[in-house]
Amino acid sequence: MATRNQTTVTKFTLVSFPIAQELQILLFVVLLLVYMLTITGSFIIILLIWTDNRPTPMYFFLNNLSFFDILFTTTIAPKLLACLLEERKTISFAGCIIQTYFYFFLGTVEFILLAVMSFDRYVAICKPLHYTIMNSSVCFLLVLGCWVGAFLSVLCSTVVVFRLPYCTEEISHFFCDITLLLQVACIDTHFIEMINFFLSSLVVLSSLVLTTVSYTYTISTILQIPSAQGRQKAFSTCASYITVISIAYGSCIFMYVRPNQSHSLDFDKVTAVFTTVVTPLLNPSIYSLRNEKVKEVLRETMSRIISLHSKGT
Repeated sequence: MATRNQTTVTKFTLVSFPIAQELQILLFVVLLLVYMLTITGSFIIILLIWTDNRPTPMYFFLNNLSFFDILFTTTIAPKLLACLLEERKTISFAGCIIQTYFYFFLGTVEFILLAVMSFDRYVAICKPLHYTIMNSSVCFLLVLGCWVGAFLSVLCSTVVVFRLPYCTEEISHFFCDITLLLQVACIDTHFIEMINFFLSSLVVLSSLVLTTVSYTYTISTILQIPSAQGRQKAFSTCASYITVISIAYGSCIFMYVRPNQSHSLDFDKVTAVFTTVVTPLLNPSIYSLRNEKVKEVLRETMSRIISLHSKGT
């Protein structure tokens, strides 16, 4: 394999957004606001579910997805915000590898979890008499499988990236990404890139196929419901899931499920901001606005709070 001059790399310099300082400050304020709203919105969803007295599989999975959103955006957003303010936009080698691992680990968890949630909607709507199989133990094992499967699937790629020799400290992005780390390695990484492409495709496309099949059967069953009110109620729940799935899969396929990933880095940065910062904000908003059950729990919680406040005064 072709090699380049190797240097001992102890840190990387992140070339985030080469724009004027005034624009960087404006971008910092906007992204900080988005990050704070994401954390707040996800915590509200979690608290609503914990205070509700009617635990269901849908709430359990939604609770995990909200917790995931907090972890996922926190993996990227704080360092991105720091880079927008600091003159020396650096990250340690160990910090870079850790960020890389958790970024892809949590991203993989999301896709597997979305597939599990689509299966839950399929059983609830298409096989309601069999929905008793989705008890608390089964739901816990499914979520545990998401986390364990993601942990193992990303571990090998991260170990390979950790052991590579690097020739430069500059990464043309605002966070550490496997594809960009491979580009600054001192050896020919074509084979590793193909393996990484295969693994990304396997996770994303296999979960996408399962999700698509589940929702195809689910929507087909909903259309057969004779009552217009019944169809609307079923669609209100599925619409929020489908919206989140479309955003998650669309941005990921654009960024990673491509054999050649060395072009349009600036556009990839914009897509990455949307994926890592904006999408976690949209998730609680979409579930709150489009999911009738979540809105019902929110109304009941607000009524209890108002009632307790009235009794206290």
